[in-house]
Amino acid sequence: MPLSDLTILDMSRVLAGPYCTQLFADLGASVWKLEPLHGDDTRTWGPPFVGGESAYFLSVNKGKQSFSVNLKDERGQKLIGQLAAQADILVENFKVGDLLRYGLDYTALSDLNPLLIYCSITGFGQTGPRAKEAGYDAAMQGMTGLMSITGETEGEPVKVGVAVIDVLTGLHAAVAILAALHERNHTGRGKHLDISLFEVGLASLVNQVQTTLITGRNPGRMGSAHPQLVPYQAFKAKDEYFVLAVGNDNQFKKLCQIIGQNGLSEDECFSSNEARVTHRQTLIPILSDVFIKETKSYWLNQLSSAGVPAMPVNTIGDALADPQSFARNLVQSYQHPLSGEIKTLKSPISQQELKPPPFLGEHTHSILQTLGLNDNELDTLERDGVIKRGRGK
Repeated sequence: MPLSDLTILDMSRVLAGPYCTQLFADLGASVWKLEPLHGDDTRTWGPPFVGGESAYFLSVNKGKQSFSVNLKDERGQKLIGQLAAQADILVENFKVGDLLRYGLDYTALSDLNPLLIYCSITGFGQTGPRAKEAGYDAAMQGMTGLMSITGETEGEPVKVGVAVIDVLTGLHAAVAILAALHERNHTGRGKHLDISLFEVGLASLVNQVQTTLITGRNPGRMGSAHPQLVPYQAFKAKDEYFVLAVGNDNQFKKLCQIIGQNGLSEDECFSSNEARVTHRQTLIPILSDVFIKETKSYWLNQLSSAGVPAMPVNTIGDALADPQSFARNLVQSYQHPLSGEIKTLKSPISQQELKPPPFLGEHTHSILQTLGLNDNELDTLERDGVIKRGRGK
């Protein structure tokens, strides 16, 4: 695997950080997942649960190694420092200043390991008036303006159905780490990466942010419609919804031919995308009145045959059952020690054999043994509440 020579000290919890380190695990890196004695919070986020583990935890912790250390104990802090000295990358999402109190900040650890790439993921970054505030995806969807453009035009603000800013932050962090690894090859030194949900959330609004900067006006909620393309939204057929995604004028001409409305593409109000955006309130009702007369399958067949982009509005189950999912072998499985076979999605960037997520503290023994600790020392640390060893030890 391409990253099999890397060791990641994962001091993150919940989603953004674990999503980032999951990508590294998918590509072969050894990921040492530090957990408090009670475990990552998402272990209890459910139902559903499988073998005592939540679906949430299972989704972003496959193939990692869990070790459990009490960071409030000085001996625990020392253990983490020693592990950081061996690691290539450290990923953490503690509140700004928390790890400084434990002597585990970048300055302290880079003295132990000048090659260390230390990635901090926080709500608002390491500086600024909000730096010490916590960051949660739902709150960030509100804070960045994402909720202001999500939902029906006259409806209430709506959160995207998954923690999308967390996921995108994990992706941005992984890219930044890979760039830092490349830089380290030239400089011979690691660095501190400061990644914030707030900045990633804003950056991920792309054209909507650029529109606001250019016009000085705030875009609003448009349901499934697009602010700069028409028709580009969901339409109701006789039975179900489908999504039409006309991206250029030639596709619009083909659409008009399919629905028997050739005159629309010749009308100066609709002949160009700019004109269609200006006159969307006139055009959309015309199209809606046509699409409601036939079934979703009918329209998808017609549109697909003509090369006009259109797709069904699937449930997640529908998407997983699509022939494309089978052809790409997207749904795979691994053997869980307690629950047997568990289905999961394969990584879109890796063909590595799937491994189950770890039990809490499952690898505490093996990871801390790399520091030269013997069984008696580990027993003492566990008895004193400094570490926790779980199933598999």
